[in-house]
Amino acid sequence: MERDVASGLEVALTETLPWSIHRIRLFGRWVDSPRLSCWIGDPQAVYRYSGQTFAPHPWTQALAALRGRLREELGVPFNSVLANLYRDGRDAMGWHSDDEPELGAEPVIASLSLGAARRFVLRRRDDHAVKQTLVLAPGSLLVMRGPCQRDWQHALPRTAKPVGPRLNLTFRHIRPLRR
Repeated sequence: MERDVASGLEVALTETLPWSIHRIRLFGRWVDSPRLSCWIGDPQAVYRYSGQTFAPHPWTQALAALRGRLREELGVPFNSVLANLYRDGRDAMGWHSDDEPELGAEPVIASLSLGAARRFVLRRRDDHAVKQTLVLAPGSLLVMRGPCQRDWQHALPRTAKPVGPRLNLTFRHIRPLRR
């Protein structure tokens, strides 16, 4: 994505999305997540992770247009997006895989980075010494597919360096779970 388009989208979404701090279950206790988040999607795209259930907020015009572009380019019927706002270097995302049942066995996740460049680290689930580090610049798109979530974990570590806000959009396809 072009830098000026990415910058405009970052400003618009930061100002208009209904951000919240989610309570998540971490090592058996409830804590505030170290970032702001917003779950957006089709009405049936209910998502469960970290001991919580999230009903989607409706699509904004900008996010619906972006979803359409990604659907066309990647051939994936995305029906939801998790927006995470990292306000500064203290906000982070710990090691995890996006492997919830409603994502399916080999989900495709399209991750668009806006705002400040940050380190994104992947490590093998079966050998934590095997790591890959990427610096995700504004407007960059990272697509995780196939066995990525099964074989790898990823994180956005804290940084002591002065860094501005980073907004990350992870487009997903949620499958309704049968009860």
